[in-house]
This record gives sequence, structure tokens and C-alpha cells, in this order.
Amino acid sequence: MNTFTRSVDLLQRAMSVNSLRYQVSANNIANAEVPNYKRQEVNFESELKKAFDSEKNPSNFELATNDERHIQVSQKMDFRDVQPRRVTDWTTTANANGNNVDPESEAMNVMKIQLNYRLLAQLENFEFSQVKIAMKK
Repeated sequence: MNTFTRSVDLLQRAMSVNSLRYQVSANNIANAEVPNYKRQEVNFESELKKAFDSEKNPSNFELATNDERHIQVSQKMDFRDVQPRRVTDWTTTANANGNNVDPESEAMNVMKIQLNYRLLAQLENFEFSQVKIAMKK
């Protein structure tokens, strides 16, 4: 896979994850007053980093397996297989009713997500403008 295709694929995946983050934050805000509701967040970057690290540093140590259910130690991960996960924060309680959503921090999170999405769209636009320039020459 060339760098352009990889870059565009990563940017599109990041934009999709940002859309999911926006939905999760909006859901958190909507449920800010619901008793015992626990806030959720999206985990994606740490799993993506693991996939990139497995591509860069393949381990020489391998376990012999004869069944697909056996533990895989040095399995190379493809970044395209990484999926975002919704994670529920069960450990904290911010309100007396058992709810742990802080509407102000969620609103700030929504603003951050919007700015991040705008930046990703500009980066994708830049990638395609570079191709357009190269095709004119």
C-alpha cells in the first residue's frame, strides 16, 4: 500500500472515529441527569498504536500453536482491522445519584471533537490537493 492510500485511509478512519466520539459525547450529555448513568468514551488510538508497533517491531519469539484458540504472542496486526471501542467508566461517581457525567467537560469534549474533525478534513483536502498538483505537471 502506498503512502497516499494509507494516509487517506487513516484520515477517513480517524474521521469515522471522531463521528462516533461525537455521538458518545452527545449521549453522555443527554443522560447527564439520569440516575446511575455512567459516562462512556471511545478507545481507538491505543489499539491503533499496538497495530503500528506490531508492523514496525515484529518479535522473533513465536509460540508453536496447533489450534486457532491458542494464545498468539507475536501476531502482526493490520491497522485496518482495528475497531473503535466504547468504554464505560464504572469507577467514578460525580453526583449523589450515582451519575458520573460532568456536562461542562462533555461540552468541552464536543468542541474538541469538532475542531479535531475540521483539522482531519483539512488534512484530507491537502492530501488530495497534492495529487491534483502532481497530475497537472
